[in-house]
Amino acid sequence: MEHIVIIGNGISGVTAARHIRKLSDKRITIISAETDYFFSRTALMYVYMGHMKFEHTQPYENWFWKKNRIELVNGFVEQIHHEEKKVALKEGEYIAYDKLIIATGSKPNKYGWPGQDLKGVQGLYSKQDLDGVEKYAPNNKVCNRAVIVGGGLIGIELAEMLLSRDIPVTFLVREDSFWNGVLPSGESEMINEHIREHHIDLRLSTNLAEIIADEHGRAKGVKTDKGDTIACNIVGLTAGVSPNISFLKDSSIATGRGVMVNRYLETNIADIYAIGDCAEQKEAIGNRRPIEAVWYTGRMMGETIAQTVCGNKTEYKPGHWFNSAKFLDVEYQTYGWVFSEKSKKDVEKHFHWRHPKEKICITVAYHADTHKFLGINTFGIRMRHDIFDRWLTEERDVDFVMAYLKDANFDPEFYANYEADILAEFNEAMGTTITLQKKSWKRIFKTA
Repeated sequence: MEHIVIIGNGISGVTAARHIRKLSDKRITIISAETDYFFSRTALMYVYMGHMKFEHTQPYENWFWKKNRIELVNGFVEQIHHEEKKVALKEGEYIAYDKLIIATGSKPNKYGWPGQDLKGVQGLYSKQDLDGVEKYAPNNKVCNRAVIVGGGLIGIELAEMLLSRDIPVTFLVREDSFWNGVLPSGESEMINEHIREHHIDLRLSTNLAEIIADEHGRAKGVKTDKGDTIACNIVGLTAGVSPNISFLKDSSIATGRGVMVNRYLETNIADIYAIGDCAEQKEAIGNRRPIEAVWYTGRMMGETIAQTVCGNKTEYKPGHWFNSAKFLDVEYQTYGWVFSEKSKKDVEKHFHWRHPKEKICITVAYHADTHKFLGINTFGIRMRHDIFDRWLTEERDVDFVMAYLKDANFDPEFYANYEADILAEFNEAMGTTITLQKKSWKRIFKTA
């Protein structure tokens, strides 16, 4: 029986295992040193906030794995011996494979800051990170202040967690506006305001210089490049993540920042594949980054590689870019491509609308010459993924999107609708006379 070994029990590895089992009777082994069972990383914050217990983050009952004949090994892989087709565990054990899938995910970035390895300094990625936050910041008596380094989605989640226990937070962000390497300026400025409204000490254009230790080797404060010293009991390093591939440094598997793969998620070594956060495309797919540390792309890679290892060689095709997140109380969605001023090309033009009172806005990107719709960001308005996916595939122009914007709205009944206000401002800005079309369920649910 062919043996498939998967290193890593995150969304990528587990999805691969599940779909291989659906397609075949192959022997499947998942190796992980993090937890015995798969859990949802995106739910970690809600465990700390008291909305659920850790066991609630596990999508499958413990009996699921045995019933589906997926073997689980709690161990740390130190080396891959591809000539002998076996992996070496830290405990001294070897596990042979016929095909190997590397799905080891990410780790928080560290940039050589003095004190970065002290106790109480950590990211928010693993179950061990969750345990660390609980240990060093159980309440506002043990933890008088937290400092978060790096402005992004993980940083804002950690801030929300700490605020739920009334722990004061200082945010050090090297950019001059929050996440403005990704968000256009109007959106970034709105998030700045929202963060400060939650009484977070947001310090823009500020870098971490040093983490200060106490006599027990634990973080007791930080110094910034502005010369300020901030006392704290925990330091969250959330300045992005990088592929967790240090165990491959002496192997023959080609790596860059991640494990180099082709469109079929194959490495340079036969019968070895890489998926998820640790995989790096040799050639980027469209505007996508070569490495995508995103939950849904990891799931899609898992589904794709299952087809390939089961004999149906399948190219990884992630489709149109989309993502969603939450900035404290504000929900965020993006479909297609809306680049920040730092990275957008001259042909990309933006229409930005913001509600005069609420933290609600949208930014629509379109081609300057053809007016082709390129993408949309929404804050505080829920939109239908399948509608924008369809419009992007059909290459609709921005006038069409604005006219039929009601079809895309996914807010529940009794929510306020803003399409008329948005279109009125668009018409005024663009010199157009577009008429807003009524919502049509027939259009919304039509099949391609």
